[in-house]
Amino acid sequence: MNRLFKSLLVLSASLATTLSSIAADAPIMATPDHPNGVYREGEPIHWQVKTNAPAGTGADAAAPLSYVVKKGGLTPIAKGTIPLDHGMGTLTATLPEAGTMLVEIKGGAIKGFAGAVVAPEKLKAGVACPDDFDAFWNGKLAELDKIPANPALTPAASDKEGVQYEKVTLDNINGTHVQGQIARPTAGGRFPAILQLQYAGVYPLQKSWVTEKAAKGWLALNILAHDLPIDEPADFYQKQNAGPLKNYTMIGNESRETSYFLHMLLGDHRAAEYLASRPDWDGKTLVVIGTSQGGIQSFFTAAYFPKVSAVMVEVPAGCDPGANAAGRAFGWPYWGATKSPKVMETSRYYDACHFAARTKCALLVGVGLIDTTSPAGAVYAAFNSAQGPKEIVPMPLADHKTHHQEFAARREQWLKALLHGQPAPIAEAK
Repeated sequence: MNRLFKSLLVLSASLATTLSSIAADAPIMATPDHPNGVYREGEPIHWQVKTNAPAGTGADAAAPLSYVVKKGGLTPIAKGTIPLDHGMGTLTATLPEAGTMLVEIKGGAIKGFAGAVVAPEKLKAGVACPDDFDAFWNGKLAELDKIPANPALTPAASDKEGVQYEKVTLDNINGTHVQGQIARPTAGGRFPAILQLQYAGVYPLQKSWVTEKAAKGWLALNILAHDLPIDEPADFYQKQNAGPLKNYTMIGNESRETSYFLHMLLGDHRAAEYLASRPDWDGKTLVVIGTSQGGIQSFFTAAYFPKVSAVMVEVPAGCDPGANAAGRAFGWPYWGATKSPKVMETSRYYDACHFAARTKCALLVGVGLIDTTSPAGAVYAAFNSAQGPKEIVPMPLADHKTHHQEFAARREQWLKALLHGQPAPIAEAK
């Protein structure tokens, strides 16, 4: 390792004690000594590492683990081994500047990650916002305004007593449609509203995603990201995913005018407009929630629809596609992997960081510190851009799909407060 790397990062390996906080079924888990995984510049970071290797993987409780440290989840800056005692060891690192760390840990055929973030409040988007960003999006919204929503509601059986359920279709740009489902309590007149936007993929909607919220008192709308019927058999969506919607994130991505995300995002705006136009909305509370792909959709909706009162996004995707310019890893939808100047120029108009910078409502964000789909540095860049009251929940053990319990708990606390007309219960940063 050269002197520059030594100056950036100091690593050591030593024995550790029992890790009661680590899930017993994980092959390799690493827990930082700060419960939230957040550190100051130059502050030592200590991870306690535990293996629970399945038989036949080539890793055991005595064999050392190997590791590679990647600054920003992108640049390898150190590597070594972690001696184990009864399957446990310690890894220590120090980063003298703002950024993120992602440590890849291997033992035989098993693999795990360690993560941390240093001075996260200093992280910014890798690429500047285009000068005509607002002009472009306001122009597209003006085009949408010329198209009547023409809401078509189809009543259907509800799976919960006291809840009214309907399918809904709205007209969108270029002859496309917004297709979704809506539910509300049968008793009462006006309700707080919630719009749920979907994670990536091609699949049907589950009725419970709106009826369970309606049973609690919400006017709940949930839409597909695609112009497809919402409740066809599984093979219908499999054929769409293998056919016309295969790699849909790359469709039209060489131009801001043709990107597949254009009608998706405008459809989100239309759905929020529709909710706010209904006589059974209370006129005050309109919450937008989304996970992964639902994150970029939620940021866009809040950016250009001022009636949105709160946004809650879990491991939001689409943040900072130009992260490489800041020395960090980019995430889904992986525009940067194309290495195409045209695609990267398009991505500047679809960067969730730039949408977040136009939000002023209350914001709750969950970020996984070992998430490689929505890298932590990109998520923090979007969070830091937001202009309104905000709270972020760093989850040191969370990848894109697991160990999100802390965020889920905070989201429920927020939803309970907002449902009853209370302000968002924003916690101070720790």
